[in-house]
Amino acid sequence: MSYGDWLLFKKEGSIGIITLNHPENYNLVNWQLLEELDEVQGVIEKDKDLRAIIINANGDHFSAGIDLHILVNDVDSRFIMDKLTWLQRVYSRWQEWAIPVIAAVHGLCYGSAMELILGCDIRIAAEDTRMAIPEVRFGLSPDMGGTTRLTHLIGPGQAKRMIIGCEEVDAQEALRMGMVEIVVPREQLMERALKMAKRIAGLPPAAVRFAKKGINLAAESSVAAGLLFEQAQSTFCCGTYDQNEAIKAFFEKRKPEFKGE
Repeated sequence: MSYGDWLLFKKEGSIGIITLNHPENYNLVNWQLLEELDEVQGVIEKDKDLRAIIINANGDHFSAGIDLHILVNDVDSRFIMDKLTWLQRVYSRWQEWAIPVIAAVHGLCYGSAMELILGCDIRIAAEDTRMAIPEVRFGLSPDMGGTTRLTHLIGPGQAKRMIIGCEEVDAQEALRMGMVEIVVPREQLMERALKMAKRIAGLPPAAVRFAKKGINLAAESSVAAGLLFEQAQSTFCCGTYDQNEAIKAFFEKRKPEFKGE
């Protein structure tokens, strides 16, 4: 399914795949791309059969970031006041979902594209990936989650190095820093992302949902709050059909059949 031609979206069973689709201009982020991303997010939210999402890109590069023509022609303080909350939510929306979102990244991943994948749950990078968040170079500070999410992910010192210093890192350094979770050869990128997505899609949906929410809560709140959430999710999950089916299938050495209940 095509949204204009900036994004492609397809389903493979219970897996949804979003593909950035303007390789001739390095998949630059522009208004059309953001609007189509918002549209496809709405489609995904209505599809109760989806169990995981993969975001990838066509061409030699994931994305070289924001189209700088936007900053020259469209953006001033009034525009930011009117639009930035929506723009931030486009990249934050992945975390509102019960299902995990996996970014499969290769080639250049700069600026706004970095902020996009920082909002995802798991990042898999090809060995040729190069990552940077150089907004300061252009007289800005990252404003779509970059200073917030990158700091949570890799700590303030490394975040300052990348954001204030505008330094680029390769895939192996990104792995050591904790900015990506897995590095694979380029030709194995989508295979590895699909393998993970299918594995997650085959697990009990409620357990995946509560695990994702619990981890997000733990990253942003106190130990006491996290433990209270664990009590609540355990109260819900224990005794459900899916929990009983998971244990029964384990003892019977067969594939479980989950119903999401």
